Amino acid sequence: MLRRALAPLLLPLLLVAGCSGDDADPGAEDRSPEELLTEAATTLDETSGVFISLATDDLPDGVTGIVDAAGVATRAPAFEGSITVNLLGQQVEVPVVAVDDTVYAQVPLTPGWQEIEPGEYGAPDPADLVDPETGFSSLLGATTDVEEGETVRGGENNEEVLTEVTGTVPDTAVKNVIPSASGDFDATYTVTSDGELRSAELTGTFYADSPSMTYTIDFDQYGTEQEITAP
Repeated sequence: MLRRALAPLLLPLLLVAGCSGDDADPGAEDRSPEELLTEAATTLDETSGVFISLATDDLPDGVTGIVDAAGVATRAPAFEGSITVNLLGQQVEVPVVAVDDTVYAQVPLTPGWQEIEPGEYGAPDPADLVDPETGFSSLLGATTDVEEGETVRGGENNEEVLTEVTGTVPDTAVKNVIPSASGDFDATYTVTSDGELRSAELTGTFYADSPSMTYTIDFDQYGTEQEITAP
């Protein structure tokens, strides 16, 4: 009698449990790590714009290089943001605009905006960061020894479910991000269930005659539309 009495109460719960599985992304758990990277590269290549931040906590002393950078990169291609570089032992934040194959910066101790050669600061043309051939997505396609890692939480309020993918990236690809990179690099990517690259962690030799170090690159605000013009 007790089972008969509980049956009407349990039936709706069983139906809800059965239906919830139908709403899951079909095949999401079946994607190989190579497929996850391919999807993430395609998503990055196709977005109108994205907010990118890059940082390190272990830039070697005396090295002229990037400490951190942050800004919006668009499909134009164009970039607007800032780059902090270690220059002659001092960390200097430099506002940067890159558009029409020209990079402009507000260089300290000089008035207004100046045209610069980013390679002199150990940086690429930031407008190329979302270029399919030379941008961050090119790292994904060049990654070898790919393996799927853990599933982790991330994003705002840790609401996103992210899949880690690890592998090795040659310097020929990493030079697109840090031109002085040499040797192979260990890479750890996190990819959302929607196929967005959320972060990339690269460890290796980025600057000549310096020890191995790590850069972490974060990607957010996919679909950003921002008109960027020369200053």
